[in-house]
Amino acid sequence: MREKIIVVCSECGSRNYTLTKNKLLNPERFSMMKFCKNCNKHTLHKESK
Repeated sequence: MREKIIVVCSECGSRNYTLTKNKLLNPERFSMMKFCKNCNKHTLHKESK
């Protein structure tokens, strides 16, 4: 079953995106370069706890 995750900007700490992932197939934490509206640039976003 897919579960909702929230990704957080590594620079400003804002919670910009909500995504879904299958935790059985991908147990490691999600990280990706995405656009942050507060920083106004592409930054690394990581899965929050």
